[in-house]
Amino acid sequence: MERSSTSDTASEKPNPSHHSTGAVQMRIKNANSHHDRLSQSKSMILSENVKIAEPINRHRRNLSQHNLTFADIISTQDPTVVEKEGYLLKAKIADGGKKLRKNWSTSWVVLTARKMEFYKESKQPALANLKPGYKPECVDLCGARIEWTSEKSSRKNVFQITTVSGNEFLLQSDIDFLILDWFHAIKNAIDRLPKEQRITSRNLEFKLRRSSSIELLHNLDTESKEPKPEHRKSLIFRLNYSASDTNDRSRVKSRLKKFISRRPSLKTLQEKGLIKDQIFGSHLHLVCEHEKSTVPQFVRLCIQAVERRGLDVDGIYRVSGNLATIQKLRFVVNQEEKLNLDDSQWEDIHVVTGALKMFFRELPEPLFPYCFFEQFVEAIKIQDNATRIKCIRSLVKKLPRPNYDTMKILFEHLQKIAAKESVNLMSTQSLGIVFGPTLLRPEKETGNMAVHMLYQNQIVELMLSEYSKIFGSEED
Repeated sequence: MERSSTSDTASEKPNPSHHSTGAVQMRIKNANSHHDRLSQSKSMILSENVKIAEPINRHRRNLSQHNLTFADIISTQDPTVVEKEGYLLKAKIADGGKKLRKNWSTSWVVLTARKMEFYKESKQPALANLKPGYKPECVDLCGARIEWTSEKSSRKNVFQITTVSGNEFLLQSDIDFLILDWFHAIKNAIDRLPKEQRITSRNLEFKLRRSSSIELLHNLDTESKEPKPEHRKSLIFRLNYSASDTNDRSRVKSRLKKFISRRPSLKTLQEKGLIKDQIFGSHLHLVCEHEKSTVPQFVRLCIQAVERRGLDVDGIYRVSGNLATIQKLRFVVNQEEKLNLDDSQWEDIHVVTGALKMFFRELPEPLFPYCFFEQFVEAIKIQDNATRIKCIRSLVKKLPRPNYDTMKILFEHLQKIAAKESVNLMSTQSLGIVFGPTLLRPEKETGNMAVHMLYQNQIVELMLSEYSKIFGSEED
């Protein structure tokens, strides 16, 4: 009888107080029928001063009946809606915290509410997915960080995305407004997502992919308050283990501090011969001081080897040698082992030229010192040729002695290469393109890299063409 009266009441629009009494009586009456109903009856008892909303559907899988709001559980954003898409240059520089070699490639980027997808083959993801086994590279934006960076790449307009899993991506475009638009779109998507994804009994922030009932929520709360006896031992074990682990770390730190305080200085290790001065990667004046000369011995040996058996080789200095063999030669030089460039393992002359270019490229300060770079650029801009040569000659004479002597012997050698242009196809212009960026560069790269590269090439080309006037005596 009470069930039918309650049903009739639900079909109309009764006053709120009458409905509250009927609903509570029905739940209490049927509470003993099933344990699940008991949990619902307790959650539905309301105080007198609470205003009851409109009657709702009593289907148990309707989450609105349990007073759960989706804003507290999952994001209201549709994860399938494409917010932005287009072409960008992409480079993945870390995978799970492990650094990767930077490799730029053009990708079709698709941005949704929760993730980004990178497609290689097709502008349209739907067409790309038709290929069997094709899966786009996905980036979960939840908890990710985005920031502009100028240290990770020499390109302009580069920003970095770092995910919580340790993956790092660089995205770039030469079009200023396009990359700025992408940056703000991705940042807004990240800011909309929750920063923490922890599952606790007090703060339910897990995805509710399967509909849950009020009993499940009640059980979660009960289990969190009263852990089962069989789990107590494992909990105690974990606590003991973490305490012992902390003690071990403290002992390791203490030992490391003692080791660092007692370790010998760099000077002591060098005096004992355990650490030797490097040739590659050292300052030019330090190498010369160590060898008690003004031109590094390695530079002299390379020049002599090329002039003995490489002047007639097609593309000398332009063609690259085997990188593994070049690195092997670099190691031999750094270990100060006796070097014989006529040995069969260095028979490829391009390995010798590659090692010589690497030596100049790895100088901490280039052969043309940083403080002279802008002066050389201003000199090459002079329209009158005689004035331009005179200005460059004056700057060359001001260089430090090791720089001047090394530059003189190198350009004299390159002039011999250019003299055989008909055989080796290496003109002064070609040599300028090869050696320009290697011998002189700005201390800090700016946006006008292409303009600087043009001036670098022209300076080397002019110094080769007018070698006798620039490096000759005053009478010449």
